[in-house]
This record gives sequence, C-alpha cells and structure tokens, in this order.
Amino acid sequence: MERNNEDSPVLVGQSGPLNGQRWMVQNRIILGRDMDCDIMIPSRQVSRKHARLTVTNSGARIEDLGSKNGTHLNGATVLDSEMLKDGDVIQIAFAQQFIFLSSDATIPLEMGTMEGITPAREGLLKLEKSSRQVWIGNKELIPPLSASQFQLLEILYERQDRVVPRIEIISEIWGAEDAVDVSEQALDALVRRLRDRLAAVDASHPFIITIRGHGLRLDNPPK
Repeated sequence: MERNNEDSPVLVGQSGPLNGQRWMVQNRIILGRDMDCDIMIPSRQVSRKHARLTVTNSGARIEDLGSKNGTHLNGATVLDSEMLKDGDVIQIAFAQQFIFLSSDATIPLEMGTMEGITPAREGLLKLEKSSRQVWIGNKELIPPLSASQFQLLEILYERQDRVVPRIEIISEIWGAEDAVDVSEQALDALVRRLRDRLAAVDASHPFIITIRGHGLRLDNPPK
C-alpha cells in the first residue's frame, strides 16, 4: 500500500559518508555498495548487496543479506529479520550508521538542517570560506593554511561544539571512495600540522580537541 510521505518511515545518515542525508522508505530498499542499490554506501567494507529494509502494514524490518562485515541494530548483530522501532540505530559494517524514524514528522529539528550542520558561531577563531582566510583574534594566519589544513578546520568550524567522527573527516577530505585506504596516521599527521599552525599564532588555547574513541571537536571560545 502506498503511503503519504508524512506517514513513511525515514532513514537518516549519521556518522559515515552519507552523514546528514535522509531517505523516505515506502516499501523496500536495498543498502549496499552496488550502484544499483537504493542506498549506495561508497565503502569497501560494505558488501555489494548488504542489507534490506522492508516496510509492511505490520511495521518495518531490517535484515542482513549475508554481508561480510555484518549489520548491527542498536549494537547487536542482526542474525535474522529484526523489527524496527522509532529511534533505532542501524550500523552497516564499520562504514555507515543510520537512525530509523517511524515517520518524517519525528525528525528532530537539529536534523532538519543541511547535513546536520548549524551555522557556525563566531568565536576567538574566525574562518572566511570565500577568501580562505583564518584569524585568531586580530591576527591572521600568514602564510595561509594548505588546502587540506583549511578543509579540516572548515569541517570542524561548521560543526562547532559537535564531535565529528574520524571516518566522517577522512571521507570529506580524501573522498568516500578512497577513505578506506587512508590510514589513521595520515589524519593524525594532518591534525598535528594544523595544531602547530594555530599554536604559532596563539599557543594559549588548544582549539582542536581529540575525543578518544569518537573523533575531533573544535573548541572555539568567545573573543
């Protein structure tokens, strides 16, 4: 039976290359790495046909399609077809997380913004995207940051006060297709170089905070 959009369940991408995107689930969708999947997850950790989500009159169910790296529901491995409820967290391999919402009307306001990003507030550190300039207080970073350093800072700046998962940062900087080939050491080296550049202007504040086991956060105090 066809449903109105407002009555249709919704999948919202969380940490991973599809972060912030959302999909109405009318009947059945296939999640996987293949281009012809309804939700294509660009990661080698994901099987070509990884999982299936089916909506019927009795509710929505998730099932693993014999994937190599597994499907998890609220942290537990999906061994058979599992019924979904509002707010459930679905993890596809180690690559992409989704939150299941029973209808479009239940999407929290903070998820309604583009890619889950709220406008950056101005603090001690200021970033000008169009000119690629960065200031700490009244001091501009000279010479300018490298392209990858600026991109990393921009990612954290636009998500101020939010912990950004490492895989999300890697996917945005190096691209989703190449993310699985990028080592943790490569990101650590980039973070270290950016910290050094910021500390050269103001060593009194760390700015980039590592939240172990989760990701990075920009701590941008008021002026």
